[in-house]
This record gives sequence, C-alpha cells and structure tokens, in this order.
Amino acid sequence: MSLSEFDQVGAITHASIVYLYQSPIDFDSAIVTLKDSLSNVLVTFYPLAGRLHDIGKGRFEVDCNAIGAQFLVVESESRIEDFGDFHPTPQLQTLVPQVDTKAPVHEQPLLLVQVTKLGCGGMCLGLAISHIMVDGSSGFHFTNEWARLARGEQLKNPPFLDRRVLQAKEPALLEPSFDHPEYGPPPVLMGHTDALEEIKKETTIVMLKLDKKDIEKLKNKANNGENNYPLCYTRYEVVAGHMWRCACKARRHASQQLTWLYFPMDVRNRIEPPLPQFYFGNAVYRAAATSTSGELISKPLSYASS
Repeated sequence: MSLSEFDQVGAITHASIVYLYQSPIDFDSAIVTLKDSLSNVLVTFYPLAGRLHDIGKGRFEVDCNAIGAQFLVVESESRIEDFGDFHPTPQLQTLVPQVDTKAPVHEQPLLLVQVTKLGCGGMCLGLAISHIMVDGSSGFHFTNEWARLARGEQLKNPPFLDRRVLQAKEPALLEPSFDHPEYGPPPVLMGHTDALEEIKKETTIVMLKLDKKDIEKLKNKANNGENNYPLCYTRYEVVAGHMWRCACKARRHASQQLTWLYFPMDVRNRIEPPLPQFYFGNAVYRAAATSTSGELISKPLSYASS
C-alpha cells in the first residue's frame, strides 16, 4: 500500500492516547469485547494490521500482511486519582504500550493496545498508533468506529484508504514555487549561529489551565469586545496568540528577535478538489506564523491572534 508525502514528512513515531473508565467494570467481559471488536474493526481498517516496508531513499510502503495489532492486558495498583491532571509523567506512561524502537521497522506493530486493570476497580485503554499511518482526525475516526462495534452497533463510516490522492505525481517532484520556511530550520537566537546551547537546556512540561471565563476574557480582549462571526478571532487563535506573546516575554527576547509559531492545519477540505470523505491517513500540513518578539509584545493581542 502506497503512502503519501504527508505520511512521511516526520519521524517514525507512535502517537499515544489513553481512555480511562471508572469502576465498577466487569474487567474479564470488557477484555473479550475489546478483543473481538478490535479483530472485526481491523478487517475494515486493515492497513493498521500490517507493517511498514522500507523501499529505500527514506521512503516506506505498508505491507498489508495481516500480522495484526499487539494486544496487552496488565494490572496496576494505581488509581485514577493518582494521575492528577494527567500531564505527562512516567507513571502515566505506564498506561501506554511501549514500542520496541530497537526492532527493525518491519517488525514493529503499527497499532498497540494495552488494557490496564486499575487498583480502584477502574480500567484504562491505552493506544499507541503509528503516526505514519494516521493524524489526529484519522486516529479518532478509527477509535470511534471501534467503539461502535464494541457497543454492538454496525460500522458507520468506512475509511477511504487510497492514499495516492495525496501522493506526488511522477516524474520527480518539481521545485516549490514559493518558500516553505515551516519545513526549514527554526530561527536561532540573535548573537548565536546555531541552537545547540538551547537544545541542551533542561525542559519540563506544565499544564496551563484556562476555564471558560479566562478564554472569554481573552476573546473580548482580542476582538475589542465584539463577537461578529466569522470576523472575530476564535478560542484557538486567541489562546495561541496569548501563549506566543507570553513565551516571548518570559524568554526576554531582543525586540528584533525573529520568532515562529508552528501550528497544524487540516487540508481535507482546504484543497481543490477536497479529499474524499473519511480519508484515512495524514492530511495535516505544518504551517508557521512569523513575527518579531518586539511586535508581538508591543502590539495588541489581536495582532498575535491574526
């Protein structure tokens, strides 16, 4: 099975997601239901039961050999409340099946499932799905259809699996007609020739909690109190703009420091003609907004949100 350029622009990684269910749960019955429904849904989403095949020059295809997904059942003494606000921690990572990245790529499952029985009587369903196979939209499409079968319903939205609609045409790719900075190296700090010093710095992950009131305050600030859709800035735009400005302030950038904000853009309905409904694969383009720290900080939130 062919893969498109959109599938292969990033590193070969697995995206993870966890679903938590509170007690009481008949764990043994749930295992049987999940196994049977997974087997059935993979008949339709059969590429996820295959393996990647290296065809050279940094490109891959999917060998639809039906080797299958990996299904694990484990028990843990952890309770749901132990995971707090669910920000990434080593403890939370134990709920996701681990991929043996040292194994040859053709031996690595494209889909791994781990069902964990928790000490509180609840259950966790953890998934690791190859990012070369799905983006967020396709990943949730798969889990939604799996859930339908697990509930005893019929498959509702079968996937469109032919990725050749996004594959570069032969002969070889033409030179881009305009610059694509989002796929080049990001800007380095003024006075530096590379980002090695920044890369070596220790990082941590924190959760920014914004409630409805906080977001409405940002929207009013960016829209000058007006909410005339579609002219007004969305929740995503104002929060992203706010975070961008705060990052520049916190890093104490020089006024002329060039800064980029990367964001994903789903192209399913943004290209002509649009992709077929329920296209299954990667259809997200990485875009970048560019500015200087001085402009972002000195100008109103509406500038960063635009």
